[in-house]
Amino acid sequence: MSSVLTSSAPARGIRAFRRRLALPAAILVVVALVILSLFVGVYDLGADDFGAEMFWISRVPRTAALVLAGSAMAVSGLVMQLLTQNRFVEPTTTGTTEWAALGLLLTVIIAPQASLPIKMLVASVAAFIGTMIFVAILRRIQLRSSLIVPLIGIMLGAVVGAFTTYLAVTTNSLQMLGTWFMGSFTSVVRGRYEVLWVVLIIVVLVYMFADHLMAAGLGKEIATTIGVNYERMMLLGTALVAVATGVTTVVVGFLPFLGLIVPNLVSMWRGDNLRRNLPWVCLGGIAIIVACDILGRVVRMPFEVPVSMILGVFGAAVFVMLLLRQRNSTHV
Repeated sequence: MSSVLTSSAPARGIRAFRRRLALPAAILVVVALVILSLFVGVYDLGADDFGAEMFWISRVPRTAALVLAGSAMAVSGLVMQLLTQNRFVEPTTTGTTEWAALGLLLTVIIAPQASLPIKMLVASVAAFIGTMIFVAILRRIQLRSSLIVPLIGIMLGAVVGAFTTYLAVTTNSLQMLGTWFMGSFTSVVRGRYEVLWVVLIIVVLVYMFADHLMAAGLGKEIATTIGVNYERMMLLGTALVAVATGVTTVVVGFLPFLGLIVPNLVSMWRGDNLRRNLPWVCLGGIAIIVACDILGRVVRMPFEVPVSMILGVFGAAVFVMLLLRQRNSTHV
C-alpha cells in the first residue's frame, strides 16, 4: 500500500507542474499570434518610408481591436451561459447583437453626425433592453431544455433583424447595415477603435463579481439562501454583456459563435469555476479571433475574407460537436 502511495506522489507532482505551466504556455502562444498579426497584410511595411506610419495607423489598432473584441465576446458568452444556465447561449444566439445593430441604425438615422461613444451608448442600451426581454420570455416558459433556450433567442433575433433590415431599406441604409453584419476588422484604424478599451473594465468587473455571478447562475432560491441579491446580479451581468456586445458591434460588427465556442471548450477542460476560467476564456477568445483574422488575410491575398465568415464555419462545426456530445452523454 505504501509503495502505491509513493509511486503516485511523483505522478501528482508532474500533473501539478503541468497545470502551472499551462497558463504561461498559453500566454506565449497568444503573444506569438498577436506579433504575427502585426506583420501580416497586403501592405509591405518595409517597401517605403511610410511603413512605420502605416504600422501605427493600421496594424497596431487592428491587432488591439482583435484582442479586445475577442475578449469581449468570449467573456460575454461565459456570463450569459452562467445566468441562463445553458451552454448554448451567447450574444448571437439570444438576439443581443441584433438589438445592438437596431440601436446603432436608429442612431445613424436620427443623429447621423453622432460620435462613436454616442453610438456605443445607444447600441449598449438597445442590447440591454433586448437581453432583458429575452430573460423575461425565458421566465414565462415552462419547458427550458438546452435547445429550446437558444432557439427562442434565435427566433427573437430573427424578428429584430428583419425589422432592422426593413428600417434600413426604407432609409436607404441597407449597404451600411450589411457592412455591420459582415464582422470585419478591415476598416479598423487609429481613432476608430479606442472605445473598445471599455472591455478591460468589463473583464475586471466580471472577475470582481465572479462568485456572486456564479451564485446567481445556480438559481434564485439558492442565490437568496446564501445571501446573494439575485435580481441585482442578473441586472449587472446583463448590463456587462450588453455593453461588451454594443461596443463590439459598433466598432467591428457581428462575431458569431465566439462566445459559444470558447467557454464550452474551457469548461470541458477545466470545469465551471468562473474566476479560475476567466483568464483562459480571454486567452481562448483572443487566440481564435486572431487566428481567424490572419487566415482571412492570407487565404485570398490581396483580398480579405471577413473574420465572421471563418468564425461562422468553425463555430458551426463546434456547435454540432457539442450537440452530439450532449446527445451521447444523455443516452449513456
